[in-house]
Amino acid sequence: MKKIILTVAAVFAFGFANAQEGIKFGVKAGLNFTNFGGDGDANGKTGFYVGGLADFTVSDKFHVQPELLYSNEGAEDAKLDYIRIPIMAKYYVYQGLSIQAGPEIAFKIAAENDFLDESTKSIDFALGVGAGYELPNGLFFDLRYNAGLTNINDTDTGFDVKNTGFQIGAGYRF
Repeated sequence: MKKIILTVAAVFAFGFANAQEGIKFGVKAGLNFTNFGGDGDANGKTGFYVGGLADFTVSDKFHVQPELLYSNEGAEDAKLDYIRIPIMAKYYVYQGLSIQAGPEIAFKIAAENDFLDESTKSIDFALGVGAGYELPNGLFFDLRYNAGLTNINDTDTGFDVKNTGFQIGAGYRF
């Protein structure tokens, strides 16, 4: 299942490369303010994310931006690390200012302890929405909200637990 999802995401994202002239690569990093939504009630956690991106120009106002991010998430006493792959559609509403939305898939790579590792699912799906501003020199800033779509609880307790959080960050497109 993981291979199929990754293959579809890669074909979708990189399929634009053959048809489009403008491709920019970049790096980004920032802070995560995350918590568990759903039935859970936990204190939030501040973490970080870091990774790379490719920006495919579809038209002057529309771009597609797949990203590959290491993301430190969870709640205060439940820290989880993910490799997150968002594929954001970006619409430029004004010169340099874009609104963004798109699906995300995340793969759990670490948990704070064995119990947390065994009681949470290894794959998470989310929807990201946000905005960004890019300067002419390639420096950019963005703000995003990630709404978890998948119940990551892998126990029989009946609780619905979803990753949610805000990201604020900066990056550079080459």
